[in-house]
Amino acid sequence: MNFSSLILGLILFLNFIFALVVVFKERRDPGATWAWLLVLSFIPIAGFLLYLLFAQNFRHVRLFHWDDLKKIGVKEIILEQLERIQMGNFRFYNESASKYRDLIYMYLKNNHSMFTEENAVDIITDGQEKFDKLFKDIHGAKDYIHIQYYIIQNDVLGKKLINLLTQKAREGVKVRVLYDQLGSRKLTKRFFREFRAAGGLAEAFFPSRLRLINFRLNYRNHRKLVIIDGEIGYVGGFNVGDEYLGLNSKFGYWRDTHLRIIGSAVYALQIRFILDWNQASHHHAITYSPNLFPEVAPCGRIGMQIVTSGPDSELEHIKNGYIKMISSAKKTIHIQTPYFIPDASVLDSLRIAVLSGVEVKIMIPDKPDHIFVYWATYSYIGELLKVGATVYLYNNGFIHSKTIVIDEEIASVGTANIDFRSFKLNFEVNAFLYDDRISKQLTEMFEEDLRVSRQLTLQEYQQRPRWIRIKEGISRLLSPIL
Repeated sequence: MNFSSLILGLILFLNFIFALVVVFKERRDPGATWAWLLVLSFIPIAGFLLYLLFAQNFRHVRLFHWDDLKKIGVKEIILEQLERIQMGNFRFYNESASKYRDLIYMYLKNNHSMFTEENAVDIITDGQEKFDKLFKDIHGAKDYIHIQYYIIQNDVLGKKLINLLTQKAREGVKVRVLYDQLGSRKLTKRFFREFRAAGGLAEAFFPSRLRLINFRLNYRNHRKLVIIDGEIGYVGGFNVGDEYLGLNSKFGYWRDTHLRIIGSAVYALQIRFILDWNQASHHHAITYSPNLFPEVAPCGRIGMQIVTSGPDSELEHIKNGYIKMISSAKKTIHIQTPYFIPDASVLDSLRIAVLSGVEVKIMIPDKPDHIFVYWATYSYIGELLKVGATVYLYNNGFIHSKTIVIDEEIASVGTANIDFRSFKLNFEVNAFLYDDRISKQLTEMFEEDLRVSRQLTLQEYQQRPRWIRIKEGISRLLSPIL
């Protein structure tokens, strides 16, 4: 046996051992196991290095600490709400919240998501409008500004934001900026230089421990949150960059959905920011102070829960909420998502809804921003077309909105897409809204988007070329790890 044959044999043996490690480590998820075995088989050794980079398991790691938050009485509020719902004496302001008390109970018990009803909500679908409102609120900040985005670009909009935050820091406002290391990888120390000199604080989530290697890069903090003086909150799909204003020629107009919230739901956004900030910051941790949770006068009647999920949790909280909502539908389901790569549980729940006579309408982009995800989306969309779902392709630029509306009574708006990554790998946050007025408003926006969309029929889908079918097949095989 020559030396090259010996090396080849050793590589194949090591690859076999690595494959066994994957099988035993990924037993909880057969889809991911097969996808990784496929990578290992076609890319020996290098495939295992990819596995080390992309497949760490955080489900048994305690990333966030709740101890300090007991001081604000969150635990007591949740326990009281659970008991009152169980006893049947919880007073709901509107019928939508009362009707879906089982979903509210699920999130109280399993996600520590306190239920609030005294909220006012503005729905924002246009990037220019969103940042006009945000900058106006930042200008009015008196005490502190907490900002968290997956992507902050070093472009015109990104510089405008950091310049405004620098100005507020010079005025004595406490400004904290949290960004994802991978999503905002183009940011440099120079970007934050004047901001930090003015007293502003900036931290990266899961920064690289080594210069060129980040073993946690597959686990992205995809949340987008802003909290101003504990009174105003933002959550939704918009990141910070010129493309979100429709200024990128590749995408054109950027259609998204974001919420501006005033009311006690802002407390929940604040809690989420504090947890994420304290995980990322080792020198500037936030400690409890009354100004973080000021008393807010009732300003509306919208019921809401802020729900979070991530790879550190045993349960896929947002996905479970999607399934619960879909399963409860009696008339209509309206979904907007840029990526549609559901696991078997979500796909089956949608199939059952269609077969039960529920009108299921799904809107996806008609252009890709991630090519493998795009073709995997087409593969899964085909499954629902076959049972009678209605699918629309958004043509007026790119749709990035993540919304689900059920029977025009309840809705979810946030950062989580309908895909494996959002369910299992990303840190996400969604607002679950129990209000028929807001739900009808979101439905009307969906119907308005139909004017700039076209229907994808089953006949058209079945007549797609063979080369597209091949791309769909390959992308679907890889979908659990995309």
